[in-house]
Amino acid sequence: MSSASSRTRPSFDPADPLGVDDLLAPEDLAVRDTVRSWAADRVLPHIAEWYETGELPQVRELARELGSIGALGMSLTGYGCAGASAVQYGLACLELEAADSGIRSLVSVQGSLAMYAIWRFGSEEQKQRWLPGMAAGEIIGCFGLTEPDHGSDPGSMRTYAKKDGTDWVLTGRKMWITNGSVAGVAVVWARTDDGIRGFAVPTDAPGFSAPEIKHKWSLRASVTSELVLDEVRLPADAVLPGASGLKGPLSCLTHARYGITWGAMGAARASFEAAVEYARTREQFGRPIGGFQLTQAKLADMAVELHKGILLAHHLGRRMDAGTLRPEQVSFGKLNNVREAIEICRTARTILGANGISLEYPVMRHATNLESVLTYEGTVEMHQLVLGKALTGIDAFR
Repeated sequence: MSSASSRTRPSFDPADPLGVDDLLAPEDLAVRDTVRSWAADRVLPHIAEWYETGELPQVRELARELGSIGALGMSLTGYGCAGASAVQYGLACLELEAADSGIRSLVSVQGSLAMYAIWRFGSEEQKQRWLPGMAAGEIIGCFGLTEPDHGSDPGSMRTYAKKDGTDWVLTGRKMWITNGSVAGVAVVWARTDDGIRGFAVPTDAPGFSAPEIKHKWSLRASVTSELVLDEVRLPADAVLPGASGLKGPLSCLTHARYGITWGAMGAARASFEAAVEYARTREQFGRPIGGFQLTQAKLADMAVELHKGILLAHHLGRRMDAGTLRPEQVSFGKLNNVREAIEICRTARTILGANGISLEYPVMRHATNLESVLTYEGTVEMHQLVLGKALTGIDAFR
């Protein structure tokens, strides 16, 4: 008998059926456990109330706390950032979204969009001015790309920046901007006579306003705003010198979409766990419903898609850490994992029956949040077309 066959096999872990934790280093697990503990203490006791009222009342305090545990811009280096690996950042996104998609969105927009844009494309002066405060959560950032009439086609944006002497003057509107009305700096993308450029816009600049968007039925525990730029005058050094054209904002979106690939699995995990616990304790016809074949079939299918998605996210994280991750692969992850996460939430809702629509359980909250996650930072159709072009070599966008 070989030594391999004589080893004692580990027991089956329902929480980790594929043994993915075996792929994680102790420092990876430490990051995960830190973020999970923070979310359990600071978010889960309040999230149903925040969602029901449609508010995130402690957003600035939460941002500072997230900064204190190194969760803001955590995969960036220098300037007070944690310098964590891509896998560690992904694990943090999973734990944050297991609490609520709105909390993960706060962190993703801060770190993967606003901070990443300044870190990658900004001048040294811009990095020194903004990044340390953003890493600490003292300054909140937002990212202005989407417009009222231009979402999937950002190249047709109307926001315009014109030169006036050495200054820039920005005019336009951005829509559906997470963190907008609480931000201290907005990374705004605008057309210029020389193409699309990015600007670090202090939100106290005259002519800048960020009215909050109300009456949302998804991402209710998240600050979502419109950005209005009414001839906002900025000095020459407000432009991000390293970005020209759409490649700048799209590379930021790739970074953020990677986090979504992990985060969606957090929402799915929370809903799956709620369904498993409910199936164990809810009795019908004299026995727990978890003992019925059709319920077990649902749970098995949910577990398969959940842990396949986590394994996919882990694979993409390893590729990002190795510097080999391609945007098409991120589209693969975002498309699959969000789509499957929604299906897991919907199936969990059927197991909980009428209780599935109650805020006493997380399932419907996660399902409605994921309806937004499905279409922001690239709709299903756009990611399908990205993959379609990669597979065929034919561009179907135009």
